[in-house]
Amino acid sequence: MKRAVIQSIRETLAPSVKDITLERLAGDASNRSYYRVRLKRAGADCEGLSSIILMKLNQPDPQIVSEEISTISRTFDELPFINILNHLRRCELNVPRLYHYDENRGFLLLEDLGETLLEEKVKGREREIQRKYYRKAIDELLKLQLRGTRRRSTRCFAFQQVFSTRLLMWEFEHFLEYGIEKSRAMKIAKRDGKIIRKNFKQISERLASQPRYFTHRDYHSRNLIVQDEQIKILDFQDALLGPCQYDLASLLRDSYLTLEESLIEEMIQYYLKKKEDLEGIRIDRGEFRELFDLTSIQRNLKAAGRFAYINLVKNNDHYLKYIPPTLGYVKKNLEKYDYLKELKQLLSKYLEELR
Repeated sequence: MKRAVIQSIRETLAPSVKDITLERLAGDASNRSYYRVRLKRAGADCEGLSSIILMKLNQPDPQIVSEEISTISRTFDELPFINILNHLRRCELNVPRLYHYDENRGFLLLEDLGETLLEEKVKGREREIQRKYYRKAIDELLKLQLRGTRRRSTRCFAFQQVFSTRLLMWEFEHFLEYGIEKSRAMKIAKRDGKIIRKNFKQISERLASQPRYFTHRDYHSRNLIVQDEQIKILDFQDALLGPCQYDLASLLRDSYLTLEESLIEEMIQYYLKKKEDLEGIRIDRGEFRELFDLTSIQRNLKAAGRFAYINLVKNNDHYLKYIPPTLGYVKKNLEKYDYLKELKQLLSKYLEELR
């Protein structure tokens, strides 16, 4: 691969590059591979670049892509990542620049935004530091939601798909299949499954009926980079339209780090106040918080199912350690509402984390 990358850089970005070093980056639970490419050049014609990021494309995993999204994807003749990147750049969001897409070789050359994830900035830090960076992340999220939605374009992939009841239920089903039945070798009883799915459908229908905003879909601490004290956004290629609570829940109910409940509440109130000021509206706090909690349940169950899937299908057990804290969020939220008690009781028969 190294030879192909050098050739691509010489052809499109820096003709005088003599050699490179490739450093594999950890990445997240996606199906793509990332490398930091450090340039060794003969002259100063690399636009001052000393490194770039290479994103190597892999075939989408058919078992984690819903039929609905697959159908829409086939109607576009442009890579979703590039399509959505262009939309976000038009909206003046902090996203990396694309230097080159080498379609034949199957990789993209992107701006290197550095190595400091939001996770690293806030994990284990004092409350004031966490508050500072989560406010920045929420400020950028509101730009994403409001600018991204207002500048609607039929050419943008994200506006062709929504968090419909069908898609939300597909993710719930993925959790039941991999998060319970396959990973724990347990068959859900027919009666239990019927009631669980009835509750899941009610949650899905309620979320699907909310006003729709541009939704990143994976807006959490490992997809946000801190560079020059600004939040930069990564991995937005799966964007669609969904409830505004979804990305906020992804950020504050993050599988990779746990925030104090009081800080979560503070950040929700910060988000609401800024959203009201920007949109000139009044938001019902109680209803918003309930929708936030329901979204968190759906999002966290989907994540737990995904982590189990990665272990079972891809033989990668790295993400198993994140399942207990993720289900811990679900337990807290299920316990808040009387109408979810039956769902909690049934799920707890199969998930000790909910007991």
